[in-house]
Amino acid sequence: MPLSELELQEIKNFARDIRINTLETLNQLGFGHYGGSLSIVETLAVLYGKLMPMTPEIFAQKERDYFVLSKGHAGPALYSTLHLQGFFDKDFLHSLNKNGTRLPSHPDRNLTPGVDMTTGSLGQGISVATGIAYGQSIDNSPYYTYAIVGDGELNEGQCWEAFQFAAHQKLSNLIVFIDDNKKQLDGTTAQICQTQDFLEKMQAFGFDGLRVKGDDIVAIYDAVLSLQNAGSAKPKVIVLDTIKGQGVPFLETMEANHHLRLDAEMRQKLEEAVELLKAEKEELL
Repeated sequence: MPLSELELQEIKNFARDIRINTLETLNQLGFGHYGGSLSIVETLAVLYGKLMPMTPEIFAQKERDYFVLSKGHAGPALYSTLHLQGFFDKDFLHSLNKNGTRLPSHPDRNLTPGVDMTTGSLGQGISVATGIAYGQSIDNSPYYTYAIVGDGELNEGQCWEAFQFAAHQKLSNLIVFIDDNKKQLDGTTAQICQTQDFLEKMQAFGFDGLRVKGDDIVAIYDAVLSLQNAGSAKPKVIVLDTIKGQGVPFLETMEANHHLRLDAEMRQKLEEAVELLKAEKEELL
């Protein structure tokens, strides 16, 4: 069913809260992966806010949906999402990357509540997500495995081996999101290693797929439902047309925004961005 107006507003509010908490967490630390964290906020909001609502109680069960953040450097956005879902409090969230933390820069399933897979060695996350989906298919599970991979991450050949396996095994329960924000660590994807058309490539590998705007909550939600309801035995991909630093104009227009170490000007602008988002939230209350 399509999203109701109330559901849409709830997911928009959830996305705003994820973005606020992500910014606050990185700002108080003074450095981190801003760009790639913010580009997946709307997708996380759709997943955790509607498609696979996750609580600590649900997470403790074996029979459920699974989520793998293969582009592990976007961990701050996932951590903010898990905080909002009740997995840990604000003090825990703001321990990111500090001595003795259980919130390392990249997710660690042995440290952080709510994390299904340790990721950050790019390429490995999608391989494990494929393995999880394969296990679900063996068990005839009705649940899905969702994974987010980065466009730069797809320089790794291991990703394409996983995709080939998924298509061969007809893992219709695997849904992959490609965060096509067009930048990676050292520059644009076009400069580093031309990606060509991700949707055409994934379809050639045996996936059913769609391309949507990565900040369009309705389009993301509808794309998932459309692929799930099509009845195809193929694995599924949604290519997200995103902007690195999405939702924060100051970051969106910054040329190098993969990992930032804040100076005084950056800190001021990013703190102002938080206040602006909070003001937007207050207007809706």
